[in-house]
Amino acid sequence: MEPVLPSAGPGRLMREPSARDAQSLLAVQMLQRAYGDAVTRRAWDEVAALFEAGARVHIDTRTRPVRELEAPDELVAFIASSLESFPFFEFTILNAVASVDGDEATGRVYICEQRCTAEGEWTQAYGLYQDEYRRRDRDWRFRRRHYHSLARTGPPVEVFPLPPLV
Repeated sequence: MEPVLPSAGPGRLMREPSARDAQSLLAVQMLQRAYGDAVTRRAWDEVAALFEAGARVHIDTRTRPVRELEAPDELVAFIASSLESFPFFEFTILNAVASVDGDEATGRVYICEQRCTAEGEWTQAYGLYQDEYRRRDRDWRFRRRHYHSLARTGPPVEVFPLPPLV
């Protein structure tokens, strides 16, 4: 499936989705939000349940080697270990779009992670997920995620260019 996401701009109009597509878009948005909620609560079983078996996750933090993980087990282990040094962590969706084509969908999710270390140092990490979703038996799950860091606060502040769309 070729990812075609809604975007407003010159010559591009937002079209009203069919009732079925609107239901599917709502379900995809609920999936995106369920991920943020479960990660914030560190509910690892819930995070794992949001991914298809064998889903692939690409993580590019821009400052470390790119990681290719197979979800859900490798992903949950990676996230859990990454959050160990943060007594406070909140995953916030800043903006999200999706496009549905039958039982498949694509989407982009811009996020901010609010974090505080045990020493009281507050930081923020901004990123972009480019996703593929799949519906099986009325349930939507992540099929593939491409994560790219966009910026991080203190110390040092780092800002990265937008990645190419996948």
